[in-house]
Amino acid sequence: MTTVLNSLKPQALVSTLIPQTREHWINLLLILGLVGAALLAQYLGERFYVNLASRIAIIAMAAVGLNLALGFGGMVSFGHAAFFGLGGYVAGICAYHAFNMNPALGIGFLPEGTNQMLTIWAFTLVLSGLLGLAIGKISLGTSGVYFIMITLAFAQMFYYFGISWPAYGGEDGLPIYLRNELPLIDTNNRLTFFFVAAAMLLISLWLSQRLMGSRFGAALTMARLNPVRLATTGVDPQPIKLMAFVISAMITALAGALYADLNGFVGPNMLSWHFSGELIVIVILGGVGRLYGPLAGAILFVLMETWLGGVTRYWQFWLGLILLGVVLFARGGLLGLLAGRDKDV
Repeated sequence: MTTVLNSLKPQALVSTLIPQTREHWINLLLILGLVGAALLAQYLGERFYVNLASRIAIIAMAAVGLNLALGFGGMVSFGHAAFFGLGGYVAGICAYHAFNMNPALGIGFLPEGTNQMLTIWAFTLVLSGLLGLAIGKISLGTSGVYFIMITLAFAQMFYYFGISWPAYGGEDGLPIYLRNELPLIDTNNRLTFFFVAAAMLLISLWLSQRLMGSRFGAALTMARLNPVRLATTGVDPQPIKLMAFVISAMITALAGALYADLNGFVGPNMLSWHFSGELIVIVILGGVGRLYGPLAGAILFVLMETWLGGVTRYWQFWLGLILLGVVLFARGGLLGLLAGRDKDV
């Protein structure tokens, strides 16, 4: 416990920002490039591209959550859309009741909603943590393709529940008329909201790095590589993987809450297995098990979706070719291709 607490000291965050290897430099360039693009777009008055930078940061944060389970823990989850959508619906429902001034869920003794992001994020973390604990506890009783199918089944359950919940829009979704607020911060300003999203992304990356640099991270890596050998040392791999799954779910759900605020809308599409598949593609594109792989993958994926999607309706075909090339010739993803064997975890 002392080792983990020491690794979470503020000076540890500063040390992670000092480039030490080639991959450190690439990671730093990715962050600076994203921030620089947002600042340039704001200067040129291109509001769309400021929002696009925010979207990249939020999608990357969701992929950071999945990477903790998939890349570092070896748990191929097709159910992370459930956590992403949960975060979105928490933000949407809280904002809806705060706008209409009526009790949450229509139950008289429950409080009205809130438009305060900190409160919404707290609700999101608690609910996603409990949901991740329940899904993880059941899913980790299996392995391989069975684990994949169980997580997919849970995601689809929540997807169809969202469609059949008319109180909050059903399949039409739920609009957020006013963006939720942070104390002393104008979240309605596009650039300011980008910096909020970028800050949350950096915090999630830092947390992932500190976890993987601790004894917990060593145990999680061994649980992925050789759970039997880990068990022979007296450490049960199941609680380790379950904890990683729960933390992964919480990070992804928090990204979902930010995504709902960015779009001013939450709908069942956030719960769809298609989004889970997109997150997996993003992690693979950037580099499975690479700390900044989700950011590299999110940049590539969103830019292809935006620019190629404006040229041809079949942009997924070209994405598929790139993904095939990554799987066959660049097992470490985009970061592995650029940094070689030098791996920052």
